[in-house]
Amino acid sequence: MVSISALASATTEQLVQGLSEADGARVLAAFEYASEMYGDKTGTSGQPALEFSVGVANTLAFLRSDAETRIAGLMFELTLLDPTQAPTIAPRFGQQVCDLVTGVRQLIRLRALTQGQQGAGGRGKNAALLAVAQVETLRKMLLAMATDMRVVLVRLASSVMTLRYYADHKLFNETTRAYGRETLDLYAPLANRLGIWQLKWELEDLSFRFIEPEAYKRIAKMLEEKRMMREGFVSSAILRLQSELAGAGIQAEVFGRPKHIYSIWSKMRGKELDFTELYDVRAFRVIVADVKTCYTVLGVVHNIWTPIPKEFDDYISRPKPNGYQSLHTVVTADDGRPLEVQIRTNEMHSFAEYGVAAHWRYKEEGGSNFAGQKYDEKIAWLRQLLAWKSDVADAVVGQEEIQREWVEKLKSATLDDRIFVLTPQARVLELPVGATPIDFAYHLHSDVGHRCRGARVDGVMVPLNTQLRNGQTCEILTAKGAPGSAGPSRDWLSAGYCVSNRTRSKVRAWFHAIDMQETLAHGRAMVEKSLQREGKTAVNLEALAQKLGFAKVDELFLSVGKEEFSLRQVEQALHDNGEVAEQEDAVVLGKSRASSVEKGAKSGVLVVGTEGLMTALAKCCKPAPPDGIVGFVTRGKGVSIHRASCKNFAEMRAKAPERVIASEWGRAGHDTVYPVDIFILAGDRQGLLRDISEIFSREKINVIGVNTQSAKGQARMTFTAEIGSTAQLLKALTVIRDVGGVLEARRH
Repeated sequence: MVSISALASATTEQLVQGLSEADGARVLAAFEYASEMYGDKTGTSGQPALEFSVGVANTLAFLRSDAETRIAGLMFELTLLDPTQAPTIAPRFGQQVCDLVTGVRQLIRLRALTQGQQGAGGRGKNAALLAVAQVETLRKMLLAMATDMRVVLVRLASSVMTLRYYADHKLFNETTRAYGRETLDLYAPLANRLGIWQLKWELEDLSFRFIEPEAYKRIAKMLEEKRMMREGFVSSAILRLQSELAGAGIQAEVFGRPKHIYSIWSKMRGKELDFTELYDVRAFRVIVADVKTCYTVLGVVHNIWTPIPKEFDDYISRPKPNGYQSLHTVVTADDGRPLEVQIRTNEMHSFAEYGVAAHWRYKEEGGSNFAGQKYDEKIAWLRQLLAWKSDVADAVVGQEEIQREWVEKLKSATLDDRIFVLTPQARVLELPVGATPIDFAYHLHSDVGHRCRGARVDGVMVPLNTQLRNGQTCEILTAKGAPGSAGPSRDWLSAGYCVSNRTRSKVRAWFHAIDMQETLAHGRAMVEKSLQREGKTAVNLEALAQKLGFAKVDELFLSVGKEEFSLRQVEQALHDNGEVAEQEDAVVLGKSRASSVEKGAKSGVLVVGTEGLMTALAKCCKPAPPDGIVGFVTRGKGVSIHRASCKNFAEMRAKAPERVIASEWGRAGHDTVYPVDIFILAGDRQGLLRDISEIFSREKINVIGVNTQSAKGQARMTFTAEIGSTAQLLKALTVIRDVGGVLEARRH
């Protein structure tokens, strides 16, 4: 490990470069404190913690950041290794540094939460899900960094230091590969969008080294093999251009442009070019004083060498979305091969090297706080993020709906009336400012909101009217029991528990539904009492409701319950000449349908391994899809198909196991139905059979047989019904169990 004294002597000058004497003293004091606290500790990436933190701070100094950012770069790793140090940051280094350290820690915490989503690779549908998870991850990144751009700079610098360490120690494994992929997908595009080219290129090359090590080595080898020839040619081209510019009285700085392996690989793959065909393998830059001179130099370059028209880009008159400006031209050199030349002013070059970081000075006249900057600068920053997000969404997702949704969310993120809160599973929910755990619960799901009884925010129990803040994690505690068994409190509408209009409407809808049910029950009771007084308890209620002008009987009950319809009109309808027919306490039996397997319709049963065998559904258990089935070979009657749980089949299998044959459901006719027996046990009462029959009719189940017995106040009923699948039967049984007096309803 590098000694503290050696590290101090090597980095102190760079740490304070470009700072005032007072700010430099603060940074040096932070360095001394960091040296003492880190000692020989190992950082989260595996490298010595002090060496890593000083490297981050030096990278930030290279980006010309302010003193607070450099101190945050020195300190954030300490708070990760020892969380008890976090409360000491503000008293020792100021609130700005504390906020920056908190932002970086939050970003790293969000990365840890979302690693599982990113690591779940796949193809097809899984790939689409991964793409959605990627967008979600980017959203979380935005939450942590949109409050202060300096948090982004620290995170980019830390990523560079981590990749450098992995590369220096040749740590090629799944961890480093995953880190390289994350950096290439998230941080390198962000550095590009912010115009921080120095970090962008290094992030790309180092990431590419871990993701595609063989391709990296191959291109690096090609660059090295051609290096002497290439550098000799570029040097002679530079001397020639310098001579021409001097002759024209133009002062300019001309130098070779660095080669970036990832960029070369991308162009070779994207344009299907050979290494020797790439334009920017041989390239140099020209730096001049003003824009007018840029175009003058362009004329000189085109006079010396023949330009390639399709390879000229004027980014001065038409800057890139991130603000980048330069003239790019490709010319045919004396040896017939392409040569790229970039021409820009000193100011443009500064932006190209350091991007937004070079222009967002945090210690200007009139204040040093990010929040105090001009509003249009903050909007410009958010627009940069919006443009970056759009770029990555286009590359990663490729789904218009997701892109549209994300753009809309980012537009809202630029306003001050939205916050973003996480679930324990790291899902991000967008809520209005001032939103409470109740709003959060209803945004998750209406049933979660209805059953909400408590909340934990960042692991701490809080009152349900607590206002949530950006980046917090909220966990909802719900009442136990079946869905719908619990409900909201009316106080939630009047005591500041609900801020979102969506939440308030859902709470109101709950109570409206409750009120409707109470009104319905009250109206039903009133109508039934009226029918009892008139001795008409067996009347067909649907026919009565239609005679009174209602489409459904529930509409009649509601109208009576609200006292909008008089019971006197109901009684008059019962005694009119066109008296409503009474429904007898009996069930109407239908004929077995032509598509029933009872009448020879194809059952859709496949006997595994055979074709053409005659099959018949056993009458003892009456199987229906998707019951588990098995076949038993009979003597002279083909294969009898039983339910796998059939007791008769179990006895036959015990006696003759060799006659058992595997069977399964195949494709039956579209309207094929199967007879099943249904057993119902209920308290005997008038109208019971009618009520059950109405359910069969409503569920479109044809009843072809019924047997009822009544003894000691209990009715035992067995129905033979034709169903298309057991799902249809289960639905009907669920409704039958809710009929008044029914004690048991099951398949026989």
